[in-house]
Amino acid sequence: MTCPLCTTDAPLVSTTVSGGPADASIDICALCADPQTPADHFRPIASTMWSEDAALQVYAARTLKRLDTDWSRDLLEQLYLDEETQSWADNVAEPTDHKDSNGVPLASGDTVVLIKDLPVKGGGFTAKRGTAVHRISLVADNPAHIEGRVEGQRIVILTEFVKKR
Repeated sequence: MTCPLCTTDAPLVSTTVSGGPADASIDICALCADPQTPADHFRPIASTMWSEDAALQVYAARTLKRLDTDWSRDLLEQLYLDEETQSWADNVAEPTDHKDSNGVPLASGDTVVLIKDLPVKGGGFTAKRGTAVHRISLVADNPAHIEGRVEGQRIVILTEFVKKR
């Protein structure tokens, strides 16, 4: 199937678009669902943001805000959403109770440093103390967990073992 955001032919995954109707979800490729995907992957989003599917419009608007590049800001300025859809797009229920080992609040996209060697279950390696984990994602239902890439593998990390950089 073709991903509606990036127009690539790839297997699609169902992704929930939070803050709106309870069952709102879209089918997009795994790269588009990953918050650590580089901005240039989303260049075709210019046509997606005009979709008739409100959940797809909301996801496109949130993605453009998150990318924060010159071209994404230009597209975001062009985007028109009706009041209800705009309210949904602005209603990002991002938990603020994710805190590092020093009690500093964490947000999606932050960089953290590991403060302890951590054996990675199923990964066959140990994430070493001092390793920087860039562009983290927050686990929405658990404030003690974050996700990030270490040695090319996406892992879940306990917030008690990181400090914000």
